[in-house]
Amino acid sequence: MRHRRSRGFTLIELLVVIAIIAVLIALLLPAVQAAREAARRSQCVNNLKQMGLAMLNYESTYSCFTPSVIYPSPVDSWGWGPSGHLSLLPFLEQTNLWNAYNVGAVQCNGAGCGQYNQNTTVFNTQVGSWLCPSDAKMRQVSMSSYVGNMGGPFHIAGYSGTYVPTSSPTTPSVGRPASIVTIASITDGTSNTALWSEAATGHSNAGGVTMGNSNPSDWKRVMFQTTSAANAYTAASALQMIANCKSIPVGTAGLSTSRGDWFYGYPVYVSYSMYNHLGSPNTYTCTNAGWNTYSVDPFGTAPPSSFHPGGVNMTMSDGSVRFIKDSIGQQAWWAIGTRASGEVVSSDAL
Repeated sequence: MRHRRSRGFTLIELLVVIAIIAVLIALLLPAVQAAREAARRSQCVNNLKQMGLAMLNYESTYSCFTPSVIYPSPVDSWGWGPSGHLSLLPFLEQTNLWNAYNVGAVQCNGAGCGQYNQNTTVFNTQVGSWLCPSDAKMRQVSMSSYVGNMGGPFHIAGYSGTYVPTSSPTTPSVGRPASIVTIASITDGTSNTALWSEAATGHSNAGGVTMGNSNPSDWKRVMFQTTSAANAYTAASALQMIANCKSIPVGTAGLSTSRGDWFYGYPVYVSYSMYNHLGSPNTYTCTNAGWNTYSVDPFGTAPPSSFHPGGVNMTMSDGSVRFIKDSIGQQAWWAIGTRASGEVVSSDAL
């Protein structure tokens, strides 16, 4: 009696099957990654909506937006208090954290600002809604992916944004001086004036990131120092700063930006809890030559940045959230950074 042999796979058939599976995986993975990023971006949008709502509720309560920092602060030997993020805690369902803050405690003394030892309970607490899911934080301290709008180019507009200090002792500025911001003072229209946006949190080893030789996504997490200064009160100086920032030599080491340290609020250090409308979204963060090496000066460029493809999420002053493309025109970008400069911004410009 004949026995029929069972037929196995040939090597060629096995390779074809493997190849088909590999193709299917290659087609599926980008779709999975895109779906995950869409979910992360949706959560980020929701976080920014909550930030916008918190600011508007604060304004309803106190008849003004929270300042980026109150100066002078009577409990601080250097004269400045923590950032305005702190004041928003009760409006973000963080009342217990707000109640833990010791208002009368010294924030910083002549020996340095590193201790914050009388409010470590608050300042070392991570607020989950202040982190964008697309930004895996690099430094293990309390972070915020969301920063406030200091204004358009400081060279010509001063503290013209919606998240500005009450006053600033060292930088008088042209245009709009440091002041209290109210809804009535946003004469350009709340739907056309930026309030909050994103900023990639600082790198844990900024010096290990070099211009042109590192992962481009890491460049968003560091600051670079230009080789020449552009700090005159002119539009030409603003354009020169952008050009200086674009021409940082390859191999230049990055510097820590302290971006994301939500409790810092020193008025003239832009990159602590603020951003500005000089360089467009996701361009380099740069400080002028001669400035310190740990924060961006007011004449520097501290643009918003994110890990969402093509742009950044932004809360406008009416609480709405828009996605601003990296390719936004320079004039439109400068215009939505100012609250009362009289610019007209069409919807298709954004």
